[in-house]
Amino acid sequence: MSELEERWRDLGEFIREQRHIGHLSLRKLSEMAGVSNPYLSQIERGLRKPSAEILQQIARALEISSETLYIRAGILEERPDGVDLVAEIRRDPSIGEDQKRTLIQIYESFRAAAPTPAAVPPEVAAEGEPGPDDADVA
Repeated sequence: MSELEERWRDLGEFIREQRHIGHLSLRKLSEMAGVSNPYLSQIERGLRKPSAEILQQIARALEISSETLYIRAGILEERPDGVDLVAEIRRDPSIGEDQKRTLIQIYESFRAAAPTPAAVPPEVAAEGEPGPDDADVA
């Protein structure tokens, strides 16, 4: 099996796992995502290569970030920190599904409101950091 084929199989397994975590049937997820039942089944089995748009629809229906699926599909590179907080929240068995949805919504709203690192000038980013003049004098 080629690396590309393995990537699509892994993506399909991840989508299936997220569907099970969300207690969704294949039919229900296909309806929510706006894709056909057979096509979603083929994606889950790694037989089809979905477009970025289809991955976004599936991510919305699963209430996970599109970025997560894009990384797994090889469309985006993984962040250096390597942590997908949304996936970790969804995996946590100690909180209920309503709590997970609320926590994810809050987290994603904060992320959407936060300026991107490139948009923040270095002098503004450093304002909160103590400088040599801010040292405590004993």
